[in-house]
Amino acid sequence: MDRGLTLRDVTILKNGAPLLSLSRHIGPGEVLSVMGPSGVGKSTLLAFITGTLAQDFSATGTIILDGMDVTDAPAYQRRVGILFQDDLLFPHLSVGANLAFGLRAGGSKVDRQTRIDEALAEVGLDGFADRDPATLSGGQKARVALMRMLLSDPCGLLLDEPFSRLDTALRAQVRELVFARAKARALPVLMVTHDAEDAAAAGGDIVTLSPLH
Repeated sequence: MDRGLTLRDVTILKNGAPLLSLSRHIGPGEVLSVMGPSGVGKSTLLAFITGTLAQDFSATGTIILDGMDVTDAPAYQRRVGILFQDDLLFPHLSVGANLAFGLRAGGSKVDRQTRIDEALAEVGLDGFADRDPATLSGGQKARVALMRMLLSDPCGLLLDEPFSRLDTALRAQVRELVFARAKARALPVLMVTHDAEDAAAAGGDIVTLSPLH
């Protein structure tokens, strides 16, 4: 089985006009950074991979994740995790309940709680399960969002400018944490960013997209 994430001859069109083209393989634990000006289609590329492409876009090409062709699979079957600029935690749920939302169905209540506690411990948030997300700092929210996504057992990770709202010191800390956790799980990572520092910190290849039209 060919591990990792492969984009084979992917072309995305907006209202029928070519927007971007990309062919790349990202191996387990590797990071590919995709840069380019606003409007070039970086976030649209991620939407194609997650199966959430908006109606005015169309795409050709193939997405292969861990040897499986997921190009036409429903979004919920793709096993792709994504982190955005905003942490998107549910404000009406505790930290633990937010993490439980990431867990796949099944398993006993004790097993699920154990996984939640282990996830919090992994990012230095022991004992935070009952906390209200509103009481967390920006860095703590980012860590909870990361672990919620990882608890869904994704086969690949997409990053959509996930560090852009964090201040400089926190940005480096969270960035290092995300890349370390992805590498520990041998996840292929595709990051779109405007920030050359983020791309350099990722330590992988960098692709710069330019408009096709």
